[in-house]
Amino acid sequence: MELMVEVCCSRRDFIRIAGEEMAAGVVKSRFLKLNHEHIAYVLDSLSHNTTLVKNIKAYTLAALYNAPTTISQYYASLVSHDLAQDAAGI
Repeated sequence: MELMVEVCCSRRDFIRIAGEEMAAGVVKSRFLKLNHEHIAYVLDSLSHNTTLVKNIKAYTLAALYNAPTTISQYYASLVSHDLAQDAAGI
């Protein structure tokens, strides 16, 4: 939450997300539209990550920014995986 507040209170014109300079207004608008499901999804994804993340702040900001566009595909993939395992008798 603190990262989201930091971004939303920023006075900068641009905010770097995933290596790209994004208009601060666009990033703030997207963050203000996040709900508890998006945040839970990001926290769940972070908890399952086994890769060493060198810049966790940048990584988390990118995950939060992309959450609305990736959440559906993420859960659809989990369901497909579970159904395939059930069909295989695993």
